[in-house]
Amino acid sequence: MIDPSKILISPYITEKMEYLNQNSKKGQIVIFKVNKKATKNQIKQAIYNMYKVKVKKVNIINQPYKKTRFRNIISKKSGFKKAILQLEIGSKIQFD
Repeated sequence: MIDPSKILISPYITEKMEYLNQNSKKGQIVIFKVNKKATKNQIKQAIYNMYKVKVKKVNIINQPYKKTRFRNIISKKSGFKKAILQLEIGSKIQFD
């Protein structure tokens, strides 16, 4: 069992997320980087505990690692797991 405070790593704010929010009629869309072992139910509970907002739907994407090259040295950028959350209608999370 994962500690609820360690499930959400950070918000993942991109242009695509802003586009989804503007065109979504079903509620606000929020994307978070999450712990690799977290499940959908654990993510829902963590969002409710931290922000007091109910989540309607959770989609999870595992981003694979990427190879990078700098001066003929090949290295890896680690992969991560991100959760796309659809909040209930009328609910919002504000990021400052």
